[in-house]
Amino acid sequence: MSEPIAVSIPHRLGKAEALRRLKNGIGTVKSHLQGLLSFDQEVWVDDTLEFQLRGLGQTASGRIQVMEERVQIEVILPWLLHKFAERILPALKKETTLLLEKK
Repeated sequence: MSEPIAVSIPHRLGKAEALRRLKNGIGTVKSHLQGLLSFDQEVWVDDTLEFQLRGLGQTASGRIQVMEERVQIEVILPWLLHKFAERILPALKKETTLLLEKK
């Protein structure tokens, strides 16, 4: 396994509202990333989503942690997917940002 790849997304919603939006919108994110990734498992534990995903026949894991002023996304990718991280993380960041900006 590779080292984690992380991205931080700032917001001004407060933790509770950001968490509500992410929980309600995770299905939309999954459908928008459908061509790149498939989500095999997702479990919310308090303010953190632990997940496993698949892409290019490889499995990866990660977490999305909701905080008061930011959302932290961390993904641990196998070597092959690590090469595609430049494509995967910006897409995940974009979808998460859209969820946080919706009113």
